[in-house]
Amino acid sequence: MHRNELCHAIQETLTRLPSPYEAHYGVVPPPLPETVIALEGAVARYEAANATIARIDAIAAELEDPYLVSRVLVRNEAVSSSAIEGTHSTLDELLSSEESDDEEARSATKQVRSYAILLDALIPTIRQEGDKGFTLELIRALHRGVMRDDPDYKDVPGDIRTRVNWIGGHGDIAYSAWNPPPPVDVVRCLIQTIDYMQNEDMQSMTQGLIVRMALAHAQFEAVHPFRDGNGRVGRLLLPLMMAAAKHVPLYLSPYIETHKPAYYEALKSAQQRLQWHAMVGFMSDAVVGAADELMATRAALARLRNIWLSRRKYRKSSAALLALDLLPHYPIVTISRLASLLGVSFPQAAEAVAQLSSAGILTERTGYTRNRMYSAREALAIINRPFGEEALLPKS
Repeated sequence: MHRNELCHAIQETLTRLPSPYEAHYGVVPPPLPETVIALEGAVARYEAANATIARIDAIAAELEDPYLVSRVLVRNEAVSSSAIEGTHSTLDELLSSEESDDEEARSATKQVRSYAILLDALIPTIRQEGDKGFTLELIRALHRGVMRDDPDYKDVPGDIRTRVNWIGGHGDIAYSAWNPPPPVDVVRCLIQTIDYMQNEDMQSMTQGLIVRMALAHAQFEAVHPFRDGNGRVGRLLLPLMMAAAKHVPLYLSPYIETHKPAYYEALKSAQQRLQWHAMVGFMSDAVVGAADELMATRAALARLRNIWLSRRKYRKSSAALLALDLLPHYPIVTISRLASLLGVSFPQAAEAVAQLSSAGILTERTGYTRNRMYSAREALAIINRPFGEEALLPKS
């Protein structure tokens, strides 16, 4: 970590690390500012992001559109956030493992699945609790959830680190890009960050949600309270902060994964030089980008449903017709799952699957005679396309 890259205020926080790293220093980040943040050139981006959040909230309230809170959004978030840290699974693998309850799934898939299940559980809880739901125990629970299936993690998931760690340097602290605080300072710094997220002080009047998301995320990553998994936990906090503020949560990791160099540069500016506007600008772009992608996917799936309807006639209120609305949320599904979701018998669900298969909407993917799994490949192709790419629709 090069001192000349740190602003004077950060240089003053440097603290010598314990043995055997006593030749190096860690940064003990100062408490986050509670006053108005000067946005400099990021004002227009920030205003666009606020308008975007208002637009998504309005659509959710007026249309009660279930896709805005679809489970596949959470699962895309889990796949992308894990991929940023080098844990690679695919949406297809994740959805398949959930349908089969596959305990033999790859370790990476299990980790991503744990991430998604954790978000499913916590979004409703934090929406009810609000900002006071951000506690030390929540942070530890997030870490336990994302790291419990990692066979290579050396510490106890959820335990605050007691070792020196650093970012960058290819395993050598002499070449690191950032040295977080020494272990003795970690809990204090983390509690300061949590206090800020609880939004009970001046920042509740001087800083908007996107500013607080940007600052809290950058500070959490600067503290780096765990031996590994900090990036995933830090990105989990973003939709949770939106839900706590009673907004529709947007899942930003797909945007972040696509714009990693800009993300890391924004973090560096905020952490090393206290240029908070850089992180606010990036967070604003992520909000707008994630919302645009969400709306493009939603529109493509609506057009796909019309294409599906053109392929055959369905009896009114039939299981097959009702299933068309479920497939964007469950593009990989078993007959048992479909029966449960629709509230129909297994034979009725099986008949629906047969009808949808004959129309080319579902495809059996296992080759088994029992425990068959079906894929709505056209919906999956739209949902799983690379971030920012146009959705390609099939012919009728």
